[in-house]
Amino acid sequence: MQEQLFIYHGSEIILPQPIYGAGRKNNDFGIGFYCTQQKELAKEWAVSQNKNGYCNCYSLNAKYLNILNLNTSEYSILNWIAILVEHRLFSLNNPIARRAKRYLVDHFSVNVNAYDVIIGYRADDSYFDYAESFLNNSITVEQLAFAMKLGKLGEQVVLKSSFAFDQLSFQNAEVAIAEKYFTLKKERNDSANKLYFQMLENETNGLYIQDIIRQKVQNDDPRIPRNISQ
Repeated sequence: MQEQLFIYHGSEIILPQPIYGAGRKNNDFGIGFYCTQQKELAKEWAVSQNKNGYCNCYSLNAKYLNILNLNTSEYSILNWIAILVEHRLFSLNNPIARRAKRYLVDHFSVNVNAYDVIIGYRADDSYFDYAESFLNNSITVEQLAFAMKLGKLGEQVVLKSSFAFDQLSFQNAEVAIAEKYFTLKKERNDSANKLYFQMLENETNGLYIQDIIRQKVQNDDPRIPRNISQ
């Protein structure tokens, strides 16, 4: 990990001094400051259909930060989704989905509050739908891992601790033009969803969440996809 990271936060406002403890607890990794290392992606996140936004640019001194990178081979796709179901609000439409949530949290969750910074996928609308389909036993864990790469929908860097906030330095803010970046965001999501539905046309013999529960699959099981970010 580099000692200095350049990270970007897409917003409808200029934000020179993010506030520790602000934000919604039902975000992907709980309360935190959500950024990305991709400037163009932050600009997509900044805009609504009819309104420009801002890409806030920061440098982060990461030398002494305790960083959890969920996209390394140490962690599996199930670690990511277990953290997600702890924080986000899912539609658990059947008893399998409710058992799935309990099993994932008990066997795969990681205490994100023990870290200064979290790196992992961003569960925007498309990713969230894929995760929800997995919980409801509609797709396999292999299909879920494949879906996470569709459309390159983005990896986020989340500041969790007050110490991490102290290492953040505001650089500048760039305007994100809605006419350009909302179109790019829509194209990215549409591409991901198109590929996702093409994937569903193929038969699979992989592990569904019901199989994972019945077989008492653990985090070291070689059948669980790892190193999910390339």
